[in-house]
Amino acid sequence: MGTSTRTSLASSYLALFVGAVICQAASAQERDVAVAWRGVTDRLQKSVETEGVVGASLGLVHRGKLVARWHHGYADLASERKVDEDTIFHWASITKTFTGVALLQLRDRDKVSLSDPIVEYLPELRGVHNPFGDMDEITLEHLLSHSAGFRNSTWPFGGSESWQPHEPTRWEQIVAMVPYTRIGFPPGTRYSYSNLGILFLGRVIEIVSGEPYEVYVEKNVLRPLGMGSSYFDRTPYHLLRQRSNNYSVVNGTRVANGLDFDTGITVSNSGLNAPIPDMARFLGFLCGAGDETSLAILEPGSIADMWRPRQVISESDGLEQSMGLVFFVLEDDRARYVGHTGSQKSFISFVYFRPESGVAAICAFNTVGRGSDRKPDTGRISNQLRNDLLAQVFPLFPDS
Repeated sequence: MGTSTRTSLASSYLALFVGAVICQAASAQERDVAVAWRGVTDRLQKSVETEGVVGASLGLVHRGKLVARWHHGYADLASERKVDEDTIFHWASITKTFTGVALLQLRDRDKVSLSDPIVEYLPELRGVHNPFGDMDEITLEHLLSHSAGFRNSTWPFGGSESWQPHEPTRWEQIVAMVPYTRIGFPPGTRYSYSNLGILFLGRVIEIVSGEPYEVYVEKNVLRPLGMGSSYFDRTPYHLLRQRSNNYSVVNGTRVANGLDFDTGITVSNSGLNAPIPDMARFLGFLCGAGDETSLAILEPGSIADMWRPRQVISESDGLEQSMGLVFFVLEDDRARYVGHTGSQKSFISFVYFRPESGVAAICAFNTVGRGSDRKPDTGRISNQLRNDLLAQVFPLFPDS
């Protein structure tokens, strides 16, 4: 994309933003937000071009409306298909936030309690080695807050052969690994991120609802939110033209990893695919925007409960990071930010929002460096972008 084209696109997005973001704000404030947004995206544009990121997309949301967008590069190099507002990215671990919403929805309907022992639903887990006590002490809340003591990985065995699955494909494979699984610390005493723990929650959703995880979430979360281009795992035929490929850069060579892959039994950890506008609807719902249908998905108290800190993760330079119920919470003396990140295959993504002001950001990259120099360093670009947004753009939106 040439410089003039990028400038034209940036100008059109900024015009949209300034005209719609805060309908009753003073023009000076509108200009401040527009200037901050352009500064952040100009820096981002330079980074992705310098580092060689194939494609990326960023959206800014306020009260459920997508008010500014930025796109870069290609969704698919072979077909020269560019990233646009309809491009579907893989959201990896951000899927966990949908799993959390679905489980709390079942809690709101008196189908489960967060204090229920996980073995009440998955008795197979009694075979886990727990040197700290009885498995009955590990609750659904421990799993939601990554404080149950399970390992991170879902698939501790295997290798790099092409015939080996990307992740376990069947529940029976997880059960077979139970005798090789141990609890790492007394449940509820500290934080330790666990894909395996969230997989167990996905299984609970299936058992309690009587439906496959994907079916339950599509019917009870995606559909009522109007997320019509969102789905799990393999892409429906009619959406293939929107699906982003993903690329590993190995010693300067871009290697396509393919449009689709199957997350298997770990779908509740990382199986979601969606375009930016659909993710904006989800963030609007979390921030309290939407019609009666979307607001009926969860009780307002349950939404707020998801970012009540359960476990402190770290404290540094006045910033405390905690774990709520599947959501990460960042707090300093000025504000609270809530979000989650994702990383799988060569997709890297994040969502962050301020519940008090209803401002949110969504970003996805389709490229990761895997050569000796790790270029592009997409993780660093993503972290810098998040910091820029939280420091320069989010504070310009008033609480309401």
